[in-house]
Amino acid sequence: MLRLPTFTYHRPKTASEAVAIQKEHGKEAMYVAGGTDLYPNMKRRHQTPTHVISLQDVPGLHTVDPLADGRVAIGAMVKLTALEHHAHLKAHYGAFAHAVREISTPLLRNMGTIGGNLLLDTRCTYYDQSHEWRESIDFCMKKDGAICWVAPGSPRCWAVQSSDTVPLVCAMEAEVELVGVDGSRTIKAGELYRDDGIQYLTKKPEELLTRLVLPAAKGWKASYLKLRRRDTYDFPVLGVGVCLWMDGGGVITKANVRLGGAGSYAIPATESEKLLVGQKLTDEVIAAAGSAALKPARTMDNTDLDVYWRRKVAPVYVARALAACK
Repeated sequence: MLRLPTFTYHRPKTASEAVAIQKEHGKEAMYVAGGTDLYPNMKRRHQTPTHVISLQDVPGLHTVDPLADGRVAIGAMVKLTALEHHAHLKAHYGAFAHAVREISTPLLRNMGTIGGNLLLDTRCTYYDQSHEWRESIDFCMKKDGAICWVAPGSPRCWAVQSSDTVPLVCAMEAEVELVGVDGSRTIKAGELYRDDGIQYLTKKPEELLTRLVLPAAKGWKASYLKLRRRDTYDFPVLGVGVCLWMDGGGVITKANVRLGGAGSYAIPATESEKLLVGQKLTDEVIAAAGSAALKPARTMDNTDLDVYWRRKVAPVYVARALAACK
């Protein structure tokens, strides 16, 4: 049986108190929301904080609030199940509600939160194993070792971003609010991530993600498509998030296509985006934009299913995600 290591549990009553606790204990402290990612990682000794800071009692993190300008603010502690069934999100942000519904299983969505899913630890076949398994082959550079078993000659870690919501919120150009010792700041969701399997977030360690803000639901269409071995539970081995802005005549004025599960961040399919802008979403345009997604889908042998097949299927899934925006 895998057991949690010993730690001190904190339940701050404000965001500033939570930040202060994290700042005081530094690398020894981590925030916990739903715990569906952190606690299993602690059991496998991937992450070993001696201070765990619960966000359960922090006010303002548990609500979904329409804003005056048409945007929607979602508190970081809102449970995934609540978002999956939220009437306003289903009616006006169907792609987002669908992406949430694709996460794991109903039981875990009952516990997991949107903030936790946005900050999900990167994953890898060689990393997401028990301590004893990893020790038997020698630890990888993501935790306790000096080598990347996916690419032994590489100076960096290639663990992948496996959140279902990240590709979509990045494509939608949603925003996230972060609270730190110097107050709060708001950035585009895409600016929260970097292409590195270890240092995969740009936020400061003590910064607390307090809410996700979705753009006003007008002038764009979005979709999310997920590839996995089993139709429930599994993490994506490919997740395609698409958002298209169109004028009154149906001509695409802006296009964002993001590939999740293929790299350490949601990879922009820039050539696909260039092919889409200035065009109507015809079958021919969709096929061309899908084919252009082959190159950025730089799949490696670090997740489930055959690596070469996963790369070849990326154009198919991008085309299908674009077709869903018709």
